Amino acid sequence: MEFDQLIKRINELSRKSKTEGLTYEEKAEQTELRNQYRSLVVGNLSSQLNTMKIQYPDGSVKDVKKRPE
Repeated sequence: MEFDQLIKRINELSRKSKTEGLTYEEKAEQTELRNQYRSLVVGNLSSQLNTMKIQYPDGSVKDVKKRPE
């Protein structure tokens, strides 16, 4: 599903849940769509951070790297 369509469907389900309520299937769909959205956002942010560099006042440049857990 395309990102814009994903957001549109999430918003439709959100509006419906506030007015009419959702069926079990719609609640499951809403949860799945929200998980897909989170996954896309985290992946996008991660790829942006992988290309980011920090320049320090002394002129040195370092890559942003994932912290060890």
